[in-house]
Amino acid sequence: MLEKRIMMMQPEGSKIIVNARFLTQPVTGVQRFAIEICLRLQGLIPGITFVSPKNILQKEVAQKLGVVTFGRFSSHLWEQLELPGYLKKNNKPLLVNLCNTAPLFYSKSIVCIHDIAFKVNPKWFSPAFVALYKFLIPQIAQRSLKVITVSQFSRKAIAVYTGINPDKIEVVYNGLTQVFFSETTSSFNLPDENFILTVSSVDPRKNLISLVKAFKKAQLPNYKLIIVGSESKVFADVGLKEEIKDCPSIIFTGYLPDNDLATLYKKASIFVYPSLYEGFGIPPLEAMASGVATIVSDVAALPEICGDASLYVNSVDIAEITAKMQLLVENDNLRQDLIKKGYKQIVKFNWDESAKQVAFLLKQHL
Repeated sequence: MLEKRIMMMQPEGSKIIVNARFLTQPVTGVQRFAIEICLRLQGLIPGITFVSPKNILQKEVAQKLGVVTFGRFSSHLWEQLELPGYLKKNNKPLLVNLCNTAPLFYSKSIVCIHDIAFKVNPKWFSPAFVALYKFLIPQIAQRSLKVITVSQFSRKAIAVYTGINPDKIEVVYNGLTQVFFSETTSSFNLPDENFILTVSSVDPRKNLISLVKAFKKAQLPNYKLIIVGSESKVFADVGLKEEIKDCPSIIFTGYLPDNDLATLYKKASIFVYPSLYEGFGIPPLEAMASGVATIVSDVAALPEICGDASLYVNSVDIAEITAKMQLLVENDNLRQDLIKKGYKQIVKFNWDESAKQVAFLLKQHL
């Protein structure tokens, strides 16, 4: 029924089409960017069309966007084989790709490349994922009309890796979803104790094992560590479940919907994000918006995004992560200072402004 309802809403003669294959994927930071931008582009660009394979997971978003579904394939086969044919039949419109990949042989295209983590350390990902991205990303970047990315850090890294002129790359920051500013209700069973929170995909570059070791070493008897994150076959196994199986003070929730996640943020004592590499890093900003003091790594885009509103740690120094957690747990004045700075920092990141920036860019290339 969903596919029939969506198909009936298809506008004709669209000059801009968005590759909405991200609606077939679980929501991480990359998909969040695409969803939030697309929901606003719909109001900024009349007649814009969103297209996707049929295996949609994010059905509510698809209905809001009036997504057109077609084809027999899914994933990269749909994107590389069926999407270009659809575009040619529809007068070769401008194609917008917001989640790293795009059809290789369609040049009237704009693509958002969030980072090049697969190049920085291939061991963080599955061999198949690395091989595909090492082939696709430089080709797509060179053939596209324009590249979007989410930080100045990523802009520089992408230019070096792909060999394209940095002037071809536009920085559009992530924003913050309204749920993290609002009062929420949750079905999640919160622990009675105070807790330290981290939120990320279960991905080697998120450095969760070092966080677990630092938490154990910190010996905070009245605290639990809650890890929120989804697993994916594109990431290498980090051995997280094995590391925490005999530690009742560490809770791994898996993926949580936004309402539950927002409630956890608001109840957390502190937030820790010891990532090894980030093209942006949305969770620390979500924590700031929720009034939580944050500790983050001093690497990649995190200093650019978090400014003076976080404590910084060397992500590979477990003793330093331990010491900073102990310091922030024990020092209420420091926590309150970081919370105040966090509220000022998040003003820089707004989905409405980011969507207007994307809309302006698209209209320039019609």
